[in-house]
Amino acid sequence: MRLSATFPQSDDKQRVLDATDIVRLIGEHITLRAKGREYVGLCPFHDDHKPSMCVVPHKQMYHCFSCGAGGNAFSFVMNYHKMGFREALEYLAERANVTLTPLRARAAGARQGDGPDDAPPDLSRAQMLAANQTACDFFRAIRSHPEHGRAARAVIERRRISQDMADLFLLGAAPDKWDGLGLTIASKSIPVAAFAAVGLLKAREGAGGGYYDSFRNRLIFPIQDQIGRVIAFGGRRIDEEDEPKYLNSPESPLFDKSSTLYALHQAAQAIRTSRTAIVTEGYMDAIACHQAGIANVVATLGTALTPSHARVLRRLCDTVVLLFDGDDAGQRAADRALEAFFAAEIDVKIAVMSAVTDAKDPDELLKRAGGTEAFGSVIAGAVDALEYRFVRLGAKAGSLGLSARTRLVEDDIARLVDLGLNEQKPVRKQLIIKHLARLVGVDEAAIRAAIPERRRTRAFGTAPEPQASPPADAAVPATSRQSIPERLLGCVLCDPTLLLGLAPEQRD
Repeated sequence: MRLSATFPQSDDKQRVLDATDIVRLIGEHITLRAKGREYVGLCPFHDDHKPSMCVVPHKQMYHCFSCGAGGNAFSFVMNYHKMGFREALEYLAERANVTLTPLRARAAGARQGDGPDDAPPDLSRAQMLAANQTACDFFRAIRSHPEHGRAARAVIERRRISQDMADLFLLGAAPDKWDGLGLTIASKSIPVAAFAAVGLLKAREGAGGGYYDSFRNRLIFPIQDQIGRVIAFGGRRIDEEDEPKYLNSPESPLFDKSSTLYALHQAAQAIRTSRTAIVTEGYMDAIACHQAGIANVVATLGTALTPSHARVLRRLCDTVVLLFDGDDAGQRAADRALEAFFAAEIDVKIAVMSAVTDAKDPDELLKRAGGTEAFGSVIAGAVDALEYRFVRLGAKAGSLGLSARTRLVEDDIARLVDLGLNEQKPVRKQLIIKHLARLVGVDEAAIRAAIPERRRTRAFGTAPEPQASPPADAAVPATSRQSIPERLLGCVLCDPTLLLGLAPEQRD
């Protein structure tokens, strides 16, 4: 009986694998480039700085020569999206238009209870995703409600968001009630534990117990991952007296704010096609850009850009354009963004709105007559992020005395070293030195001499890790002359992509 029960799922798995083009699948998540009969790209399972992942279409498999990650289509989506097998099977089946064998009805004794005490102690990602999807459906239904959605629809109309965009981005509304979502959950006899785990419900204080809605009287922006699953929510106030103006879901096993970009699901294809990503600072800005036909746009979630954002975008494109205001806050944000992206092998440009328009943000600009053309001018006028930094450094240095200028330049060089200057490729490092020397009026040799011969002390945004001392009696390895096979192995360890140029028997 057990074997016969597994046959349908095994057959489903093979049919899904047969219908899935692994190159197309992985190419929807990272950029792949043809290399002979195979494809290579940056591995998403470690901090890859060179194309270490190889995708082999005739074997329908992938392998990273650096971290060892590999497998078939199921392995990729399960590891990339943190899916269980059944969820991966359903996702790939829907993608390939394969009809799965229906699951048997659950035994009556396996049904979960109606309250938090009946919920399993360890919630799965699938349960939390299901809770988010239920809430998303609820918020969208409220948006269409004649009474409870009226105020949210008025905001959407006032901000001139089209119906198509409201549907594309799943916009919803939270009613002006303490228990709107809670009552809906109770009416459907759904356990509340998952809703509390993702921050949709909060526990009441006091003897009465129970839960209340986290989002109330707000325009709701569902936050999706790259394949469209709802992982969190953002809520904008409807009543201007409410605080805060924007409220996001707390971080959870599904939602890491520092690595999530709003609208990535809607923008990923355009980013891969154009090889460029434009990063704005808010939900409304991203939606306005998509409404204007500029689809390669994403937004941060009220946080500064991070190295995790850089890694996500680096796998999709070659150039990132960051939109900032030209005021002091915008300049500081540009500096932080450069530091986050400095170690990533990706071109970063800064586009300053105030250089072209008096509009305060892309949303305002794109709703003006000729706004799309003006926005294009803003993007076309974007300058290299290092140049943006060094021009301001040069302007500041020009007003200082010799000693102060020396300290300013040395401090900036030290900061760049901490961010990974000495780990840059030789040509890029030389261009950085040349650019800095020209803008601050210092000889290149002097800049080079001022660069400490050390690697970066820590990754951006992380605390320094303590270095363990070797045991006092540890043996010191003696240097020896390397054989030719050892040298070849050393070359492959330094650059795993060298293996891609060898025939299979040579690799062995």
